[in-house]
Amino acid sequence: MSDVPARRYEPIAVSAESTVVAEYVPDAPAEDAYQSEAALEQELIRLLQSQAYEYLPITSEAQLVANLRVQLEALNATSFSDAEWTQFFTERISGANDGIVEKTIRIQEDHVQLLKRDDGTVKNITLIDKQNIHNNRLQVINQYETGEGEGGSARSNRYDVTVLVNGLPMVHIELKRRGVDIREAFNQIDRYQRDSFWAGSGLFEYVQLFVISNGTLTKYYSNTTRRQHLSEVAGKKKVRKTSNSFEFTSWWADAQNRPITDLTAFAKTFFAKHVLLNILTRYCVLTADRLLLVMRPYQIVATERILQKIDISTNYKTLGTVAAGGYVWHTTGSGKTLTSFKAAQLASKLPSVDKVLFVVDRKDLDYQTMREYDRFEKGAANSNTSTAVLKKQLEDPAAKIIITTIQKLSTFIGANKGHAIYGGHVVIIFDECHRSQFGDMHTAITKAFKRYNLFGFTGTPIFSANSGTGGNPQLKTTEQAFGEKLHTYTIVDAITDKNVLPFRIDYVNTIKVGNVVDKQVSAIDTEKALLAPERISQIVGYTLEHFDQKTKRAEHYTLGERRVRGFNALFATASIEAARVYYNHFQLKQEHLPPGRRLKVGLIYSYGANDAVEDGALEEEGFETGALSMDARSFLEDAIQDYNALYGTSFDTSADRFQNYYKDLSLKLKQREIDLVIVVNMFLTGFDATTMNTLFVDKNLRAHGLIQAYSRTNRILNSVKTYGNIVSFRDLEEETNDAIALFGNKDARGVVLLKPYAEYYDDYAEKVTELLDSFPLDQPIVGEAAQKEFIKLFGAILRLQNILTSFDEFTGNAILTDRQGQDYRSVYLDLYAEFRKDKDADKEQINDDVVFEIELIKQVEINVDYILMLVSKYREERGDGDDKEIRAEITRAVDASPTLRNKKDLIEDFVDSLSADGEIDQEWRAFIAAKREAELATIITGENLRPAATRAFVETAFRDGQIRTSGTAITKVLPPVSRFAPSGGHGEKKQRVIQKLGAFFERFFGLSSGGGD
Repeated sequence: MSDVPARRYEPIAVSAESTVVAEYVPDAPAEDAYQSEAALEQELIRLLQSQAYEYLPITSEAQLVANLRVQLEALNATSFSDAEWTQFFTERISGANDGIVEKTIRIQEDHVQLLKRDDGTVKNITLIDKQNIHNNRLQVINQYETGEGEGGSARSNRYDVTVLVNGLPMVHIELKRRGVDIREAFNQIDRYQRDSFWAGSGLFEYVQLFVISNGTLTKYYSNTTRRQHLSEVAGKKKVRKTSNSFEFTSWWADAQNRPITDLTAFAKTFFAKHVLLNILTRYCVLTADRLLLVMRPYQIVATERILQKIDISTNYKTLGTVAAGGYVWHTTGSGKTLTSFKAAQLASKLPSVDKVLFVVDRKDLDYQTMREYDRFEKGAANSNTSTAVLKKQLEDPAAKIIITTIQKLSTFIGANKGHAIYGGHVVIIFDECHRSQFGDMHTAITKAFKRYNLFGFTGTPIFSANSGTGGNPQLKTTEQAFGEKLHTYTIVDAITDKNVLPFRIDYVNTIKVGNVVDKQVSAIDTEKALLAPERISQIVGYTLEHFDQKTKRAEHYTLGERRVRGFNALFATASIEAARVYYNHFQLKQEHLPPGRRLKVGLIYSYGANDAVEDGALEEEGFETGALSMDARSFLEDAIQDYNALYGTSFDTSADRFQNYYKDLSLKLKQREIDLVIVVNMFLTGFDATTMNTLFVDKNLRAHGLIQAYSRTNRILNSVKTYGNIVSFRDLEEETNDAIALFGNKDARGVVLLKPYAEYYDDYAEKVTELLDSFPLDQPIVGEAAQKEFIKLFGAILRLQNILTSFDEFTGNAILTDRQGQDYRSVYLDLYAEFRKDKDADKEQINDDVVFEIELIKQVEINVDYILMLVSKYREERGDGDDKEIRAEITRAVDASPTLRNKKDLIEDFVDSLSADGEIDQEWRAFIAAKREAELATIITGENLRPAATRAFVETAFRDGQIRTSGTAITKVLPPVSRFAPSGGHGEKKQRVIQKLGAFFERFFGLSSGGGD
């Protein structure tokens, strides 16, 4: 047999029209002169016109609607009669009760609407052509204006630049001049969404994507980035709001992950006609929760490379070989499930493809992925509970996407030799392909299927450096098993883009036991030595002492409809025995604490074949509790009973109930209802909870296992959570550096890890000194320039304090006293109120370059409980001379709180009305109830509102946590009014009532009880 290598013919051209440019080389900057916002806007419009966008001088709604009619007629090659258009517009485009959600569904899922013609026939009218995107017409308008009171609008607004697709506003661009923080453009869009996008016919609620830019920096995000949607709570729908959602805006980039930030470059790439239309029609996902997710550039590149690979391998007849596949290396936390879902969804629509199999290798991942896939599209994927169900689905031509586990697929192959499916074109996508797919199961799958594409997604590929020594030498690395690397997005890319957070690592030296150099001592004996009671006791003591500091328990933020304190944590142990010892120690150390002060500690483990795996992988734990020793199982049973007693549940270690325990525990972690969970390997891979910020580690980790475990902590949540905290009780510094070098790049350390304490502290000390020198508390800050300087300086101090509070060394070293901190916060909040006063649109421009760190102020929120505690102290001290000091402290605390400032008179009236004895909590509740009723009655009388409807409207607002200003509920509150009434028209009346009820809601929300979380 000849050894001449087979000649390989490369396809000459691969891409038809890639959405993301392969590499963007920016033009040399042409201008260095000052550029006004108006000039920036004109330059953008000129660029769009050069890319086949038609410019329209539209400024009013009538013109917008008339143009929409013309565009829809052109797209659908039809013409409407006036009657047909009126009916179609009012019923199918601008329904009275439609909001952003309904309009987004129409664009994303229901873009063909029915028109009832005058002659009784029915015609399909397409709003956007998703089959042939170049049939859609793009137009651009600017300075579109909504007048005050027009269509119920709160005040006149002028929008910068809007892109119309077939006449509908679908992309809105808000510009600020160079040098202004782009968060101001973000905040401005928030005002538009609140004040006027819904006004008139509400056509601006069709906007799917927002782009914000100051010329130098440009970002994009979807219309629901601000609106975390409905979550089911106790059978009632409650509105869930994100904290500070600016964190969820995205950079556009080229395929090398280099951000394209300059507005000119952004316009040439993102706004290229095929790119924008591809994003709108193919690369958005409307979840089952009705949140619109817009994909990031690296997710789009990976999806398109998979689709290209399927095309090429079909045409070049390489199906069924490693050349027909490839792997996608996207770091943990970068949204692999969304990318794989899109790849599966689009692949399943290719004419040559019979089935898409999405393969996971663990039951809980199956459950998680299934839920994610189901969230992306209800019923898009068929999950299966048994091999028999899998067989049925593989034989059903309607089941295009199937989720299964590698174990079930392997069993099916063993039992069904020569099945017809093996000859079909099957795309097999492996989630987390660094795990068990390298063994016999992988071989069995690739032998059975004849015409397949095999793709793998991983955050931590297996390279030769971390491949271990055992196993099949032909299947040692990810590339050997799956084929070439299709796209890379490393942890360094993700941290640079702020898609995940950096890590901060503490190596805490406990008793130096177990650093055994003697090669005669086995690893098992070393682990035994590390379980010495005094060492465990020390570690548990340290964890309890520093838990509040590491998880920021002193700080509040909004999660869903709840105010919660801080974050939660995992504790990773080396073995089941170690997990049990730790669980006991936590119970013992907390026995003497009152129940309210104890951490809620959970425990979970299951059977794993080995406790340590040499290549760095974390051993898979299934749900087979039957394989546990009697001792380990009965201990786990007891821990689950503790959990049942705490949460009123009824789980145990039997197969189904243990799976449900896992699901419930994972939910409690995600909802921040449990503080700490002790694990061996479970939850260290493939589990995401944005509320988790700390991992305590007493376990050897290396390579991909280490990155996987650390990455549980660095999901983005809000601006309070600035990094993932790792507290290691072993010396893992070398392993950490090696893993980061391997999975980032050789220079990655500085990006992935936070800077040392001293660098932050020096910066903090310098800024606080400047604050005390330049802005002493006893002198007013005069003039806008000085005020802006103060806002910038104090904002920087707040950000630094937020980072410093998790360093042990910072304790006792804050330079500002608590009282100074409160007083400066009061000044800051006074300026915030001043700068944010309702001014007309022109004046608002003056303050474009001011950004307030209000969320970082809110996290040190003074709550009602704290005030009532001071009130109680005040009553005890009355007449002792100390009461004046406490009274001043109450005022100071209220002034420093963003949410209590508008309630100051209520709190002071309450203090004055206190009885000599009696329950303060009860008196407070009665006082607030009476005040609330009296103030609401005044509004009802003053505005002549319908009392029952108004009270119902207000109750709903307090239940949901917000006032609903759109929809029909508000109109039920208003009295019937003549259009010609001298006191102003209907729109004006409605606006006045909304403002009054809004102010009333803000004043009383969160006051009815004595605080709590």
